[in-house]
Amino acid sequence: MSDEHRDQPEDEFRDMLNAFLSGNSDIDPSKLASAAGLPSDPAAVSQLMQQLQNAMQASGDGVSWDAARQKAEEIAGQGSLGITDETRAALDQALHIASMWLDEVTALTDSAVAPRLLTRAEWATATVPVWTQLAEPVAVSISDALTDVLRDQAPEEMAGMIAGASQLMRNLGGTLFAMQLGQIVGQLSREVVSGGDVGIPLLEEGQAALVPQNVAEFGDGLDIPVSEVQLYLAIRELAHARLFRHARWLRLHLISSITEFAKGISIDTSRLEELAESFDPSNPEELRNAMASGALIPPKTEQQEHALARLETTLALIEGWVDVVTAQASSRLPRWNAIAETVRRRRATGGPAESAFGALIGLELRPRRLRDAAALWQAVTDAVGQDQRDELWSHPDVVPTSTDLDDPAAFVARLQAGAPEPDEMDQALDELLREEAAKNDDEQPPAP
Repeated sequence: MSDEHRDQPEDEFRDMLNAFLSGNSDIDPSKLASAAGLPSDPAAVSQLMQQLQNAMQASGDGVSWDAARQKAEEIAGQGSLGITDETRAALDQALHIASMWLDEVTALTDSAVAPRLLTRAEWATATVPVWTQLAEPVAVSISDALTDVLRDQAPEEMAGMIAGASQLMRNLGGTLFAMQLGQIVGQLSREVVSGGDVGIPLLEEGQAALVPQNVAEFGDGLDIPVSEVQLYLAIRELAHARLFRHARWLRLHLISSITEFAKGISIDTSRLEELAESFDPSNPEELRNAMASGALIPPKTEQQEHALARLETTLALIEGWVDVVTAQASSRLPRWNAIAETVRRRRATGGPAESAFGALIGLELRPRRLRDAAALWQAVTDAVGQDQRDELWSHPDVVPTSTDLDDPAAFVARLQAGAPEPDEMDQALDELLREEAAKNDDEQPPAP
């Protein structure tokens, strides 16, 4: 590189970063990996350095999610087992029986898409696109905030260097965020038992999926026959898939609500500035803890609180409906209630990876009003039957609200009161249809 070219501030900054990423600096790369919440073993550090070098070469201005996908697939692949013919046959049978039992308790039909059995690695690959869609608004905010803080905190003699390399810093910050997300998705792949296990639709519309390795681990120590556990989890997953196939508006509504919430998140630059001033590269725990705890995300605004309440209501209604339908469909299983209780406990606590995702984008996926929602759906079922209950998912305007969760008796009373009195046009149309039906009956030949 010519001396004239090196005089450009952004090239000087790029050279400084290249020296660091090539190991020609005093900063230990493993400390950076640890600060980013990633393993600090040599292989992970090498991968991090390679991803950051790739980000430096990227011509685009934004987050490249290849780092997230690669990290997720790497972690998911560790200890990921293939699916044996015996396991496949057992789960295929469980899914077949589950579908027949669900036909008895819900008017929602089975998906035209055949259920899938996924390894952990396949689950990670299939779900990364949705995870990145949900997390991108926050990743952009963090990258921009990091650039702003570095510009504001840089000594005067480095101001030109930082300003000229803003795109580079956004790419580096976005890559660090993407690798954190990949770490979380990879860990989730070792915990989830199905496609709908975390409550949001991570697969394509109507697609049901089980992760056999995790289904087997879920049943360990329950002292319940494996076949019962497989069947119960198959019922839950198929119920979830049927709901999203029937309510075609629901998937887009849910994902749009989450991304809109995430877009409203701003990063606490004052907290970043404090970290930048006090950061000790030899002790990265403070930075890692700040990112992992969500301390960089400021308190939610009033608008965000309202959006979050609506989102939590939708998540609770989905999970509550699935709970009620699954309980009805699995009632033949001797130990169904014990399995259901295990699911409830597991869902209430969530796992480490799910908590990490909540800290990363400021959103917990576990709805707080799940019990209220399940009680409402049960009351509706008892009062008006499963067909009218399921018809409530036909349009977002008729789905129960948070007010209905507060007073399910009033909601049921409105349903039992029936439709409003028809207006004159409705009455005229009804009369015309009756006359047409009577005319057709008169034209039919008499029965022999």
